[in-house]
Amino acid sequence: MKKIFSLSFVLLLALSVVLAGCGKEETGTSGEGEEKKIKIIAAHNQTSPDNPYQVGLLEFKKVAEEKSNGSIEVEVHAGTIGTEESELVEKLKLGAADVVLVSPGFMTQTGIKEIDLLALPYLFDSYEHWEKVVDGEVGEEMAKLVKDKSNNDFKIVGYWSAGVRHYYGKKPIEKMEDLKGMTIRTQTSGVVADYWKQVGTIPTSIAWGELYQALQQNVVDSSENSYPYFIQQNHHKTKNGQYITETGHDYTTRFLLVNGKKFDQYSKAQQEIILEAAKASVEAERASVLAQEDEYKQAAIADGAIVNEIDRTPFIKLAEPMQVKAAEAMGATQLFEKIRDLK
Repeated sequence: MKKIFSLSFVLLLALSVVLAGCGKEETGTSGEGEEKKIKIIAAHNQTSPDNPYQVGLLEFKKVAEEKSNGSIEVEVHAGTIGTEESELVEKLKLGAADVVLVSPGFMTQTGIKEIDLLALPYLFDSYEHWEKVVDGEVGEEMAKLVKDKSNNDFKIVGYWSAGVRHYYGKKPIEKMEDLKGMTIRTQTSGVVADYWKQVGTIPTSIAWGELYQALQQNVVDSSENSYPYFIQQNHHKTKNGQYITETGHDYTTRFLLVNGKKFDQYSKAQQEIILEAAKASVEAERASVLAQEDEYKQAAIADGAIVNEIDRTPFIKLAEPMQVKAAEAMGATQLFEKIRDLK
């Protein structure tokens, strides 16, 4: 009888321990549902506080912090943790940055070759055409490609513009032949480099932070970029940057990236807020680019830079067969045709 009583007591004690453990687990689950504060490091490679990138990321910070009631803190870095895209992307992969800006040219170095489609010279003929592409079906397909091919290391949460790119150099360009033999700071591999080689120039690699000095000291004859970017860096005041020819060869795309794996670890509410902040940043950054393009063009003229327009027809005709060939090589012919059909 005593043995039976002892056994019953032991069973009851064990049951009470299990029930107590279950109670603790439920309490723990409920605690995990509470919002944990997260800090997001958002970075771009431009050092000017007036740059559209900075405008966009400050809007991202504002919306994320306001909507989260303090559960999300955003720290914005303007070139302070890297002035080269490779530095920023490495930090994104390692977790030292959480939101970064990257160009199509750099993304191809990660093995996602289709993304370079958006960098084809003269692919877009207006801002409206560009927006139809990135904000529509093509943009969605590109985002999926990046996520899948990077194994979710990279997730596109927004498409930013870096303006319309033009030539600037040591002499004005009146016709394509004027470029023959000139060195130009641009991509040195890929579709963009191939195009400039066909034009007759010599693509040259110069770090963005070193370009002012390179233009001033005749290390490179010319460069290409949009007004807000090169005027804010005073490139137009250098010996080899004072002549601007509006080639309009690229309506530039930039990707607002997060680490997809880290993003998936945030709470559902925080994910939604981050996406909402990204959307707001897209609108703010694009508006800033449009406003600054004319503003900085006029500033350049006021500073003594010489601006001229050019017949772009020969440049466009040279680009068209190269676009078709490049799209085929990327395995992105269907995407290319969708882009062309949206003109």
